[in-house]
Amino acid sequence: MPYYTKLGEIPRTRHIQFRRPDGALYSEEVFGTEGFVGPTSTLYHIHPPTQVTGWKKLYHTEVEYVETDVMRMRHMKSAPMKAHGDPVEGRKVLLGNSDVEMSVCVPERQMDYYYKNGQGDELLFFHYGSGTLYTMFGTLKFHKKDYVVIPKGTIYRIEFDELKDADRQEGMSKSDMPFGKFLCFETANGSHIQPPPRYVSKSHGQFLEHAPYCERDLRIPQLPLTYDEQGEFEVRIKARNAVHSYIYPYHPLDVVGWDGCYYPYCFNIDDFSPIVGKVHMPPPIHQTFEGHNFVICSFCPRALDFHPEAIPVPYNHSNIDSDEVLYYVEGNYKARRGIESGSISLHPQGIPHGPHPGTVEASLGKKFTNELAVMCDTFRPLYPTRHALEIDDPHYPESWRTDHFAPGEVREAAGRDEASGDGPVNTWT
Repeated sequence: MPYYTKLGEIPRTRHIQFRRPDGALYSEEVFGTEGFVGPTSTLYHIHPPTQVTGWKKLYHTEVEYVETDVMRMRHMKSAPMKAHGDPVEGRKVLLGNSDVEMSVCVPERQMDYYYKNGQGDELLFFHYGSGTLYTMFGTLKFHKKDYVVIPKGTIYRIEFDELKDADRQEGMSKSDMPFGKFLCFETANGSHIQPPPRYVSKSHGQFLEHAPYCERDLRIPQLPLTYDEQGEFEVRIKARNAVHSYIYPYHPLDVVGWDGCYYPYCFNIDDFSPIVGKVHMPPPIHQTFEGHNFVICSFCPRALDFHPEAIPVPYNHSNIDSDEVLYYVEGNYKARRGIESGSISLHPQGIPHGPHPGTVEASLGKKFTNELAVMCDTFRPLYPTRHALEIDDPHYPESWRTDHFAPGEVREAAGRDEASGDGPVNTWT
């Protein structure tokens, strides 16, 4: 996690007696990673966290991939996805490999249990909706366009606010989207999602001056923290490619205090400060998070390149070591045929990709781009699931099969206002 913090009541130092008001000891739990040589937090429970009963397996979670021998560019439209399940059960994995799984969730109901992912970290991006994440570390309010990092092992429950009609995806009714919509990137290789190390001081763990965001931009757990209740509380735990149900005889969020460097936090994508250059800069400048063998980038509204002869759209490129996935959030997508809010493009390693025909000429002279997108680059091939095929456009690879436009043809095809002036331009590839 980015920095040390503490919340609630804790003793003067670690591993000493810390007693409840009735004289019994609080139960200390060291919540550690990487065999206790990585980031840790120390929590103090009212009850021993080991008092659980009634464990049983509920369902398998192992992902089945299809078309694993097919390599082509893909365009998946997630906008029509209907509400299904709760914020955990409703996640539909679209793409993945042995390092990371990417799912989309449009929940139709609230969670009536608590959840712990014992297999990997989760990074949620809330495209629509707001609410509260109740965790063992405290309460996190989330909003539209928030990233929420949930470390492996964290017990939590997502509770959405009522979604107003004005905040709902265009064309969606209350029954289609009762609460919201979010992406989930989940590590599948035991790694942890964290800021890129090049943004952080090696000696002090502080964000460096060149980083596109810093500690002030992060929102960390707050009160209320402790729930002292008796009863039967279900905690579902994902482990061994299955979800298991455990029953706690007390509220699972019974922590009175904690400190450390391992905890969930929020970061809004609008707080990302884009890095710009004289000529077009490569995607690593947009990097926001990383896990082992994958990175997450934020493409945000920004000033475009300021060289007098700059070409604002990206050059054709073969990122031969990475598959590239873009989730389009909002903005002007007129320079990319068929792209809409909620579109997901996949460009696999080994196939060159770049601007659609006409895009380069149409971009010349533009000074600003207003699109917003989330990107995941992986260093192993990504495979689709049957859910991906259901929303896949098989004609997408044909969209590049047009020769360059001459400047006059661009104006005729795209319209004079789109081909000239200082207006916004689409720059995603």
